[in-house]
Amino acid sequence: MQNYKELINRKNTPLPEENNIYTRYKYPIITAKHIPIHWRFDLNAESNPMGLERIGVNAAFNAGAIKWKDKYVLAVRIEGNDRKSFFGFAESPNGIDNFTFWDTPLLMPENEDQDVNVYDIRLTVHEDGYVYGVFCTERKDPSAPDGDTSSALANAGIIRSKDLKNWERLPNLKTASNQQRNVVLHSEFINGKYAFYTRPQDGFIETGAGGGIGVGFVKNIEVPEIEEETILNNKEYHTVYELKNGLGPAPIKTEKGWLHLAHGVRNTASGLRYVLYLFITDLNNISKITHIPGGYFMAPNSQEIVGDVSNVLFCNGWIADNDGTVYIYYASSDTRMHVATTTVDVLLDYCINTPPDGFESNKSVNNILQLIEKNKEVL
Repeated sequence: MQNYKELINRKNTPLPEENNIYTRYKYPIITAKHIPIHWRFDLNAESNPMGLERIGVNAAFNAGAIKWKDKYVLAVRIEGNDRKSFFGFAESPNGIDNFTFWDTPLLMPENEDQDVNVYDIRLTVHEDGYVYGVFCTERKDPSAPDGDTSSALANAGIIRSKDLKNWERLPNLKTASNQQRNVVLHSEFINGKYAFYTRPQDGFIETGAGGGIGVGFVKNIEVPEIEEETILNNKEYHTVYELKNGLGPAPIKTEKGWLHLAHGVRNTASGLRYVLYLFITDLNNISKITHIPGGYFMAPNSQEIVGDVSNVLFCNGWIADNDGTVYIYYASSDTRMHVATTTVDVLLDYCINTPPDGFESNKSVNNILQLIEKNKEVL
């Protein structure tokens, strides 16, 4: 208990960065060891005289985020030693350390299609007055051949609440795609409809003919059906989002457009590599990208690259404070949660003034040559 209290109360310190775009912090903000003692141990000396851990936790990662009653609240994906994921809410007074879990994890309300596994929730405060949680619900593929115990079906589950304590389960999102992952609800009505960012795909892992970040609209959130998806940001050969991509958290509204954080995936000799990138969409047309910098915004550093599923950065939660500070809550290698801080102004500058990807090596070199020529004026 003493070790646990020291971990929870440990202060975090910023680390120097050389790009002036964001600030990382020394310690992960949430790990498996942050999960409450009374969730893992039987504390009764009579029934557990040797003090053994009864319910093990493998990882704590991929958290949705929300500012709630002046607290920075994360809905953390917690994966047990049994491989099942669930959500636990943790709050911090300052957004960078002292994250403490609420007393109990979320017992997910279910519909007729029972969930086998749930994960990667995005939290959106919608103008209709509810807080929505859109998450991946997974179950075994009933059409899988005998002996295949790994094929899965993924869809977008939806819950909503007005107090983050009592949650109502809505029907799963219905689209024309075989499967959906990384689905995010937009915070405002668009022409009276609910807007969702989607990622259509043919299979559970491989996107197939699908992929790309899509946009679709729902007339009635209690009967959530998207009739048509428009691809906003597609996969692209020899980019950081060559294999697949998906939106992270709900976008932040700014004077210069909707600010988006997404993940991109490419294949390498050592497996899949997940990085984060940014783009801006038009304030009045969320299906139109106005700026998209070339390359990645964040990638795993030398410590973050190692974990349960290595070489992965993933983000499905960020918080923009009224003073313009942005807290980016990202997970590394499907193992632990981190925070990076920046500002809305910095992110907009980065998006608007970083050259876009030219999709050819010579065009990348031309961007460097133009910068060299410009810098002759000040060198």
